[in-house]
Amino acid sequence: MAETYTATLDRIVDGQTAVLLLEEDDETVDQHDVDVTTLPSEAQHEGAVLEVAVEASELSEAEYLPEVTQSRKESAQERLDRLSSRLSDRD
Repeated sequence: MAETYTATLDRIVDGQTAVLLLEEDDETVDQHDVDVTTLPSEAQHEGAVLEVAVEASELSEAEYLPEVTQSRKESAQERLDRLSSRLSDRD
């Protein structure tokens, strides 16, 4: 039986291997390395968020979640903006 996770594409190594961080309840629980070409083409970039199914330690399905990807990107940018403004206030 396949297990379903939310996964974030952390990085692409040597242009070939996608390093996926598997998450449960907003916590990283595992790492799964796959050939980047096994992912949907629109999800072949760092920071992409996917819903994946893993069966017998193999990726059996992957669906790109563009709305979640965008939301996380915006949240990260907001955090960076807040931090940089705090640092500039110290001057």
